[in-house]
Amino acid sequence: MTIRLRAHHLLCLLTFVGRGYTLVFTAHYRRIVVRLNEGEVVELVEGPDDICTPMLDEPGHHCRNASIGLRDTQARMAIAGLLGRPLEPGRAITLTTERIERMRRAFAEGAMRAACAGCQWSDFCTQIAAQGFAGTRLSGAGLSPSGGCGIPD
Repeated sequence: MTIRLRAHHLLCLLTFVGRGYTLVFTAHYRRIVVRLNEGEVVELVEGPDDICTPMLDEPGHHCRNASIGLRDTQARMAIAGLLGRPLEPGRAITLTTERIERMRRAFAEGAMRAACAGCQWSDFCTQIAAQGFAGTRLSGAGLSPSGGCGIPD
C-alpha cells in the first residue's frame, strides 16, 4: 500500500511526538507513522492527504486553504533541494532512516523551515528540534537510501 502525503507533512513528521489537534487525529497519525516505519511508500499529493482525513469534516479546518498549498510548495522545494531530486505530486518516496536524518539536520539548522512560517505548531517543533528530536515517532524504514524495495524513488 501507499501513504498519500502532502509535502509539508514530510516536515511535520520529523517532529511528531504523539500530539495533535484531537485524540482521533493523533491516533490516526500514529498509525500512519507505524506504517512509514515499516517501509510503506509515500506518494506525494496536492491538497488533503491521509494525515488530514480525520479533520476533513471539521468546519473551517485549514486542510483546504490556499495558504497550506503554498506551505506544500515551499516544503517540496526545500526537500527536493536537500535530496537532490524532483518531488512533484505523484512521485513516490520511501522515508529511509538516512533520509529522515538528513531532513532533521536541515530542519534543526533552519534550512527547511520556510514552510513552517505561520504554523501554530512551529514553536513546538522548534523545541523538539532543539532537544535533538527526542521522543519523535518516525524512525524510518531502515532501508538503503535508494529505497531498497524495487520502487523507484
